[in-house]
Amino acid sequence: MAILMDGKAVATKIQAKIADRVKEHKKAFGRVPGIAVILVGEDPASATYVSSKEKLAVEAGFYSKVYRLEANTTESHLLELIDELNGDTKIHGILVQLPLPKHIDTMNVIMAIDPKKDVDGFHPVNIGLLNIGVKGFIPCTPYGVIKLLEEYEIDLVGKHAVVIGRSNIVGKPMATLLLRKNATVTTCHSNTKDLQAICKQADIVIAAIGKPKMITADFIKPGAVVIDVGMNRVDGKLCGDVDFDSVEKVASHITPVPKGVGPMTITMLMYNTLQASLNRLY
Repeated sequence: MAILMDGKAVATKIQAKIADRVKEHKKAFGRVPGIAVILVGEDPASATYVSSKEKLAVEAGFYSKVYRLEANTTESHLLELIDELNGDTKIHGILVQLPLPKHIDTMNVIMAIDPKKDVDGFHPVNIGLLNIGVKGFIPCTPYGVIKLLEEYEIDLVGKHAVVIGRSNIVGKPMATLLLRKNATVTTCHSNTKDLQAICKQADIVIAAIGKPKMITADFIKPGAVVIDVGMNRVDGKLCGDVDFDSVEKVASHITPVPKGVGPMTITMLMYNTLQASLNRLY
């Protein structure tokens, strides 16, 4: 039976350290990290995420602003708000909750955020820095996965890691971070031939495809580490991309859904915001 990788417990541990750093920050410099979150529309999942981020920011002692905009908000209005926040000295991190309504160009919005306040790590400047191994903001979900692997002392050097998914938000930066940790990385996607055979070779499998319970025990080599980034709702219940019940019998370590990667993602957003605030001081 696999060891359960408790993302919620690890996230709580990191959050406590962040809160301590914020207190020190306030005592030393008379200010706290500030984060602005923008939600456009009323997507239920997005609204839930934003509320969680707001709650965590307040608990960490951050200055927090949340902008809830109507679904018909124009792109120009959203860009004006971002420009205003770019110039606000109280705000060190700006996050625009995705997905955006179809009439708004997501890349235009990402490009409008000051890279020094891009705590999501989506701006091309930060993606470029990530790929050349220079310090910048790392996308929160892949960053959270790396921190979780470190907490459970999973050695990545020379290991074969298979990343299923090639999104700009998870798959691609995840592969880059694993390479930086000296793993041998295979990225799989919808056109990959014989996905099952490739996964079966992996020491570490990271599933980020958005297909409920697609990865079953038949995909997993005995003793492999399995990280489930998926967040799907089936019959009103959350489940991942991994069929947890079958895979936990084969894997050495596995993340649950919920309480696995999800809490780590929000925590690393707070970590990035703290770092953005510190960057302004040095």
